[in-house]
Amino acid sequence: MLDRAVDAHAAGDRVAAATLIAEANMDSIRDWTESLWSSTDPSIHQVREVPTAPPVLAKEDRIPVRMPSARKKRSLIERDGYHCRFCGIPLIRREVRKAMHKVYTQALPWGARDLGQHAAFQCMWLQYDHITPHSRGGGNDLDNLAITCAPCNFGRSSWVLEELGLEHPLSHGPVRSSWDGLERFDNARQVTPRYRDERTEPYRP
Repeated sequence: MLDRAVDAHAAGDRVAAATLIAEANMDSIRDWTESLWSSTDPSIHQVREVPTAPPVLAKEDRIPVRMPSARKKRSLIERDGYHCRFCGIPLIRREVRKAMHKVYTQALPWGARDLGQHAAFQCMWLQYDHITPHSRGGGNDLDNLAITCAPCNFGRSSWVLEELGLEHPLSHGPVRSSWDGLERFDNARQVTPRYRDERTEPYRP
């Protein structure tokens, strides 16, 4: 639906684009996301005891720079593409979501609370995830970073892979597909007719 929405946007059909974006805001997607990052779901958080696991470090003992640089983020996307390295779902960068939200504010809600955010964009939110968590001493080397979805990132929290029995996300190749992360939206925005918003009224300067 979101892929088709961007196609409709590029064709100048803002009403169809808004309809598709709104239809993708599904309760079933939200339920899936909540099941993965919920701290009370016992089926998700079955933590194993791993004696050799690194401890949680005090904040002053962690690597000072938590997030990778813009250059490393670009390198990660070149390597991993726009699919989660854990579960494989397609992903969308926050910058693309913010650009679409400005144009389709009603169809793509993004409030301060989880329930006020568009379910599909929330689930497909691209993350730059530390494989060994930053709180456990993980750094910003490319071999300790992976493109993941928000549910996999926040659901894993500060546990290491061994504690959750997870396979190393870089032990297999990334998903390759035609999905472009909706990155073409910005280009389409420059060439399509201007409208006031996702309503049917044409923009009049």
